[in-house]
Amino acid sequence: MVLSEPYWDHHIPLPKLGPLHSRLVTAFVALICFINSYDGDFVFDDSEAIINNKDLNPGTPLSNIWKNDFWGSNLSSNSSHKSYRPLTVLTFRINYLLAGGLHPIGFHMLNVALHCVISVLMIDVFAILIGGLVQDGRGAKLNLCPKASFLAALFFAAHPVHTESVAGIVGRADLLCALFFQLSFLVYCRAFQGGDRKFSVLWIFGSILLCAVAMLCKEQGITVLGVNAAYDILMVCNLNIYELAQRLLSRRKSADIGGLVRSGLLMRLALLFLGGSFLLYARWRIMGTGPPSFTEVDNPASFAENVMLRIVNYNYYYSLNAWLLLCPWWLCFDWSMGCVPLIKSTTDWRIVWPLVLWCCLMGLVSQALCSQDSNKRRTLTFGLVLLVIPFLPASNLFFRVGFVIAERVLYLSSAGYCLILAYAVGYCSCHWRKHKRLLRVATLTLLCVNVVRSAQRSQQWRSEQSLFTSALSVCPLNAKVHYNVGKSLADRGNQTAAVNYYREAVRLHPKYVHAMNNLGNILKERNELREAEELLLAAVHIQPDFAAAWMNLGIVQNSLKKFDKAEQSYWNAIRFRKKYPDCYYNLGRLYADLNRSIDALNAWRNATMLKPDHSLAWNNMVILLDNTGNLAQAELIGKEALKILPKDHTIMFSLANVLGKQEKYKESEGFFLNALKINPNVASCHGNLAVLYHRWGKLDLAKRHYELSLRLDPSAPGTKENYNMLKRKLEQRQRTVG
Repeated sequence: MVLSEPYWDHHIPLPKLGPLHSRLVTAFVALICFINSYDGDFVFDDSEAIINNKDLNPGTPLSNIWKNDFWGSNLSSNSSHKSYRPLTVLTFRINYLLAGGLHPIGFHMLNVALHCVISVLMIDVFAILIGGLVQDGRGAKLNLCPKASFLAALFFAAHPVHTESVAGIVGRADLLCALFFQLSFLVYCRAFQGGDRKFSVLWIFGSILLCAVAMLCKEQGITVLGVNAAYDILMVCNLNIYELAQRLLSRRKSADIGGLVRSGLLMRLALLFLGGSFLLYARWRIMGTGPPSFTEVDNPASFAENVMLRIVNYNYYYSLNAWLLLCPWWLCFDWSMGCVPLIKSTTDWRIVWPLVLWCCLMGLVSQALCSQDSNKRRTLTFGLVLLVIPFLPASNLFFRVGFVIAERVLYLSSAGYCLILAYAVGYCSCHWRKHKRLLRVATLTLLCVNVVRSAQRSQQWRSEQSLFTSALSVCPLNAKVHYNVGKSLADRGNQTAAVNYYREAVRLHPKYVHAMNNLGNILKERNELREAEELLLAAVHIQPDFAAAWMNLGIVQNSLKKFDKAEQSYWNAIRFRKKYPDCYYNLGRLYADLNRSIDALNAWRNATMLKPDHSLAWNNMVILLDNTGNLAQAELIGKEALKILPKDHTIMFSLANVLGKQEKYKESEGFFLNALKINPNVASCHGNLAVLYHRWGKLDLAKRHYELSLRLDPSAPGTKENYNMLKRKLEQRQRTVG
């Protein structure tokens, strides 16, 4: 492979640095762009993928990560997204182990470090794509385009569209996939170090193996095989696609095919094809041979009945993705639910943007294929290959995807854009030499703007409140944005503001059942029960299997004294979610209100069987048995509960009351004192302990705890009367002694 140094490389307005210094600068730029996210919270999808994902817990069998999807659901489940990324989940689990729990700083730091490593490796990738794999006499790699590869890597390191992948912890999947994508490509290049027409099958198998590893981090990893094939065709075999197509059309192909066979290209392409086919088949089998199911709100264009309408909207989505690469100012954590309204007619002015996109792409393709300049042809072709091929899984061409736009899927594709941009800077510097200073200023300004924008966007990803609020100006029509802002406000106790955002979410998307459910919950807590019932009834009408909405509807109906309807709502919730301990708990409360004690006990027992640490269900069983005079059974239940929850002071308190009524004063005293050790400021606990001492005849201790109870709660019911009774008794005793 004999290649000349790209003539435009030395014109690029950057200093020529040595290999070590260029890598250090690239890593530093990548670091300063995203380092301010290091102490951020778990935000957005992190809740499902990390906080609520039991596969991260060291107590969960490690084998589960190979059976479950990225979110912790079993792959065979109908609700699974089929995102099979066990190696990514494994790194989360390692973070959990090293930090001793869910502490986000370690997760964030690893993401930033991975981005720095990937940005540095991009120098090698770009150097090979622009200048080829060249070695000196000692076998060391030579970089024929040090400035171009360095500039492209800087553009990649600082691109703001990477913020979601770096600052969002679930973006780890994209980072790991990109890392093994690069390694697979570099290993494939190593197969040709033996000289012309010599290649190592072992290195090619190593590349396919690394492709498999990339796929186990994220499905997009399979696309590296396409990049490897393009590198082989365009760089190793130095084929001119345009000339080859002309020869094939003129039927002069026998000599060409013979040359391809002798070069080993067909054999290598066959290995890549067979390896890729095997990986896709294995992935399909793991997925359960069925695609994931998505709803219309996730990707409305894919549900359009008219084929032409789907094609137009898909192309509009492509143009929006291209715009995010060109001008990454309007960034949003979610682009669904009305954020990008469908194009439904030819009079919609937005139809211009797909036309502009394809005109630009056709212009680049014509230059990449037909230019007489081999350096230009090669650089633009590889730029387009890197831009398009990694994006194909997200294009809706092969299967429906679960999003409209996702900035994270542009992480790898942005490398192609950065390569084309670096070429454009070099080309302009070469042909506009009189304006070289202006180009230097423009290039440095672009880099600085990207660094500042990345740092700013990274700051927004540090908390859910800032992330969700930042999206209001970008996607004001996105119901999910308003929903998430409302949810964040409600979690911080600002229910009044949360109600307004939930109402707006429902207005923008009248079938948004999760917004209806959360709004109904807040209205329930504010005792606006009629409106809460209407909202929850609407939610279950729209989505009859929405178990949480059925349970909340039951709570509201119970408060409205609609007991029969409440019971039916609870059973509907349990029908749609078999293992629903909270619903059994609320059903037990309903039965207790109706004096159906046995049914209440059965419901609470079911809750504790499904969730052994359900403190409220255990405590209510003890209290109900106490109130119905079943003291021996109440004692057994209380002691059983404390074996599971040994530090639960509420259960200790209830059990102590039961033991006191059985005149087991010493044992009762122990549980009261243990409860007070855990929570010493509970007035009722001091008051009941005082009553115990009063009955037991330990009047001085009784007096002390009555006084402590009244100090904590002067209006404690019955305590003042008991205290006055005790004082009269003490006075009487003193007179008797006197």
